[in-house]
Amino acid sequence: MKKEYRVKSEKDFQDAFQNGTSYANRQLVLYVYPKIGQVHFRVGLSVGKKMGNAVQRNKIKRLLRHAIHELSPAINNEYDYLIIARKDIVNRNFYEIKKSLVHVMKIASIIDIKKLEELQ
Repeated sequence: MKKEYRVKSEKDFQDAFQNGTSYANRQLVLYVYPKIGQVHFRVGLSVGKKMGNAVQRNKIKRLLRHAIHELSPAINNEYDYLIIARKDIVNRNFYEIKKSLVHVMKIASIIDIKKLEELQ
């Protein structure tokens, strides 16, 4: 994922946590923060130390980034998204993580269902 697609600064994370809307399922928590006029969406990932060692945490982040990359044409561009992994995501494969991400995005109504069906 390119740098301009990532939420990096502490201020942006705090804005999304305090002013954004959260949606959750067993594996993920998704914070949605509107950024009107933004050319493309931005994503911040958080995987806590309880998920395992650095290798396992980085694997989870890689799988989430790959799922986001595959879903990017269907995702609404005018938002910042923060994705927080929960303990239940450990030992899941890519397809289960992607399915969980799609589920939480459908709950938040930020994914275009027609474009999603075209992608699959």
